[in-house]
Amino acid sequence: MSDAHLSARQLDEGDSPVDLTDEPIELSDREPPAGADRPDVRSRRRRLAVVVVLAIVALVGVGALGSWGWRIVQQKDARLALPEQVSGLRLDSSDRAASTADYLRSGLAADIELDSSFGAVYQDPAEARRSVLIFGGTTLLWQPERDLESLFELMADETAAVTGLRGVSPGRLGGVMKCGSTGGEGGDFAVCGWADHGSVVLAMFPGRSIDESAGLLRQLRESMQSRD
Repeated sequence: MSDAHLSARQLDEGDSPVDLTDEPIELSDREPPAGADRPDVRSRRRRLAVVVVLAIVALVGVGALGSWGWRIVQQKDARLALPEQVSGLRLDSSDRAASTADYLRSGLAADIELDSSFGAVYQDPAEARRSVLIFGGTTLLWQPERDLESLFELMADETAAVTGLRGVSPGRLGGVMKCGSTGGEGGDFAVCGWADHGSVVLAMFPGRSIDESAGLLRQLRESMQSRD
């Protein structure tokens, strides 16, 4: 039987004819509308964005690490000297001052391991009660701010807690400098200190405000500290 006869018989038996339209058949991988991104293009763009973000993060991280390392190289080889006179103050070489200096240095050495340490008293010729007690030392410090705060805690163990602690400008030598106040037999007095990757120093300033003490410590540091 021919195909034509089969087709006629199927139609005669009541089979529904297949409706054909003039509309094109759309497939699942059809072309996107004009102006739209292909899926593979969007995927590549997402991957590129991730790579760019990771590259930026890596670059910033390396930059920060490099900056930190460069500061260590710049600051690690610090030296401290005690000038006879600085900022109108005179180094006190009396037995009483030497005893006080040794006491301060011993307390420091028990708390922080240093390559070299010192303690000194600088007299104010105009007013004996405004003499400055200063002590500290040199070593390689990985976290200067943490070690400076350890010195302030040492002060709290020896006298009273240092209150109102705040950061102040360290001056051209960099690092970190902080000041606060504590109490003593003669009343409240300012306490200031500095630390960098090569040194840490604390000083007490009876009879002086925090702002005055911060400025005086910067001057003392300029005269005392040098780097190889």
